[in-house]
Amino acid sequence: MRAVLILVGLVLLAGGIWVLAGHGSYQATDTLVQIGSAKVTATHDKALPQWVGIAAAVVGAVLALGGFLKKG
Repeated sequence: MRAVLILVGLVLLAGGIWVLAGHGSYQATDTLVQIGSAKVTATHDKALPQWVGIAAAVVGAVLALGGFLKKG
């Protein structure tokens, strides 16, 4: 259990830092025009909000620290 806490914590911490560095994004697709069954769509990248990175980093740090400090 201790190793799992440390591993998950470090993964979340690294992911949070990755998002905070500006590298986290996702693709969003919007329908521009639709006439009958024909439609024109546009796909563009959107950045993840910084609060997602901050939350992931904080939760990851707490989990990793908890795993390191857990006795047993």
